[in-house]
Amino acid sequence: MKRLVTALLLLAFAQLPALAQAPDPAAGKSLWDGNNTFCKNCHGKNGEGAFGPDLAGRGLSAAQFQQAVRKPWGVMPAFIEDQVSDAELAGMAAYFATLPKSAEPGPWRVPVAAEASHGQQVYMSQGCAQCHGATFDMPRASFGGRAGDFAQMKELVYTHTTAMPKLEPTRPGQRLRMGNFNTLRLSEGQMKEIYDWAHDEIGFRPALQAQLAAGNGATYALNVANNGEAGKGLAAQGVTIDLVIPAGITVASATGNGYKGVHMDALAKANVAEWQVPRIAPKDAQAFTITLSQPPANAADLKGTIRWAKPAPKTGPNLDVVNFGIRPAGPGR
Repeated sequence: MKRLVTALLLLAFAQLPALAQAPDPAAGKSLWDGNNTFCKNCHGKNGEGAFGPDLAGRGLSAAQFQQAVRKPWGVMPAFIEDQVSDAELAGMAAYFATLPKSAEPGPWRVPVAAEASHGQQVYMSQGCAQCHGATFDMPRASFGGRAGDFAQMKELVYTHTTAMPKLEPTRPGQRLRMGNFNTLRLSEGQMKEIYDWAHDEIGFRPALQAQLAAGNGATYALNVANNGEAGKGLAAQGVTIDLVIPAGITVASATGNGYKGVHMDALAKANVAEWQVPRIAPKDAQAFTITLSQPPANAADLKGTIRWAKPAPKTGPNLDVVNFGIRPAGPGR
């Protein structure tokens, strides 16, 4: 009898690791829906497919899902264990197994524009625009802030998981969300066409950043900085900073160089408080404050934009803008 009890206990304990490692579809859904991965940008919000193939309801096993992420087909970059673990991938596979198969894929987040130049079309067709947008805004600012060249772009694309942390340390609680592209699927020639479009046609942009934070009562602090490298980065000239003032609220006072007051903005379709700054060079910063008649009921309604006259895109309309809003409470991401 004792032997039987002992055997049953050993069997139960032997099963504990397997139970603990069972794929968690809820965790898979949470990771998919959150901001630590950008998989949904290509595969669709619910795995219905878009630029990338559909995943929902296909019955992919954890091993198949892992293979597709670690050694992907097509142009998709490869993701390493430090970015997303095998257990997390198993959770995603389990989540998609709970969903029905989609009747048809959804539209691309950013389709290839017929009127776009050839370099921009290459950029869009290779999937870059699904995460970086039609005009490559974040990388253009990163390169504009450091005078980045083609060699650096190749390093960041083909060996992103080792090159990016050297260039810009990952923020606490955040993951690298881009993998490593394969030179045989995104060729150096194609990348050169993308670089030439970004550098020669549309042009790099200054590395501007804005932080809006709540202070005491209805007073808010706005800090605008050029994060480019001194002596290398681009200076922003003719800078206009607009802050939307929610309906029913007025401005009691404002500080900072170049404050122009409040006016109705046709683009924002709202009253905006405006500052105009002649120039913000790399490593320069400007501080502003604004006190409202009362705090807005929804803090998200307090948002704004930064635009600049120069450097402007070399071709096409000037759509360059930096959007900002109230920083969320808690530690930085």
